[in-house]
Amino acid sequence: MGTWRGLRVAFILGSLFMILLIITYWDDVGGFNLYPLRDRKHEHCPQSTTGRPLPAPTLPAYSVRISSTTWPPAGMNKSAEEGRERPQLEREDEEGDESRDSVGSREQMARKQRIMDVCSGNDFPGRSRAFEQIPNRELDHLIVDDTHQIIYCYVPKVACTNWKRVMVVLSQSLVSPVSGKPYTDPESVPPDLVHNSTLHLTFAKFWRHYGSLSRHLMALKLQHYTKFLFVRDPFVRLISAFRNKFGRPNEDFYRQFGSVILRRYGNLSGSLPETAAEAFAAGIKPTFQQFVSYLLDAETEKESIFNEHWRQVYRLCHPCQVKYDFIGRLETLETDAEHLLKLLQVDHLLRFPSGARNRTAASWERDWFAQIPVSMRTELYKLYQPDFELFGYPKPDGVLHHQ
Repeated sequence: MGTWRGLRVAFILGSLFMILLIITYWDDVGGFNLYPLRDRKHEHCPQSTTGRPLPAPTLPAYSVRISSTTWPPAGMNKSAEEGRERPQLEREDEEGDESRDSVGSREQMARKQRIMDVCSGNDFPGRSRAFEQIPNRELDHLIVDDTHQIIYCYVPKVACTNWKRVMVVLSQSLVSPVSGKPYTDPESVPPDLVHNSTLHLTFAKFWRHYGSLSRHLMALKLQHYTKFLFVRDPFVRLISAFRNKFGRPNEDFYRQFGSVILRRYGNLSGSLPETAAEAFAAGIKPTFQQFVSYLLDAETEKESIFNEHWRQVYRLCHPCQVKYDFIGRLETLETDAEHLLKLLQVDHLLRFPSGARNRTAASWERDWFAQIPVSMRTELYKLYQPDFELFGYPKPDGVLHHQ
């Protein structure tokens, strides 16, 4: 009898332990929609988020919050979910909207088919690597919004500041110091704050939060969430990155990259100025040709992976492993953004910011590459060729052979 009583006690204790374990995992995982199978087509109002809060960034005048909330917050347009009658002008424009949507849908099909075709090529880099084989550190550009079931892969120098502002509003992850409530208008979100990594939940953070469950959660979200990214002409993006980071004093980039480029390829005698401000005042700054030399130098990536501002998109967003539902282009940003917000079913909640566009134009390519030797232009094209082919940008023959 003693043995039987001991077994009963052990069984009861084991059951209690399992119940506690289930409760603990449900608290962590349930909020991240372990089974995100609800039909979003019939939802007019996003669900409240119950995800596990991320640590708040150290921003004295601002509050960061990722927690359970009522949606939409006060002041946001609720006409869609309340079923109000649309204005007459909006009804009259519906036919034109449907026509534009049809054109946009066909274009999206073509863009996605191109990616599938390129990825199936035998010589495409990394085509045989499964998503599970991608290290966590390479998944830090995939931002997840569980409330609206969205995954956005951000690409620096491709309107990523404004798309991050959109993601901040949707996730309610930043509180306005003026209203004390989450921002509801992307354009009012301070652009310098949206690059704070603690504002965004990325796949790279899953391991820290969910341990061995992280890859399973990623697979579920990749299967059921709407995934998008925006791209631009690879060479124009490269010029934009150079202008932004080396065309004006930037202390961080001067210290990490500019000073390295000048020492290796600048043919300078003596020591370099310690700060970017001092270097620019003395007329010392990297040239575009020196920057290209840095990118082509095999030693560069032996020391460290390319910085995100000039890393190839296929290495940032893994389009051969992630089947994106929408591929936007900076060259058609306005129409693509309008189409995407409708696809995400959030167009009644917000508008894409209409702020200043990046001023780097494709027509500048010849001037920027005029002083670059043809051999270097050719090697640079090979370095970014996967992006050209994946996203349908023509081979820049005028740049490659222009004397």
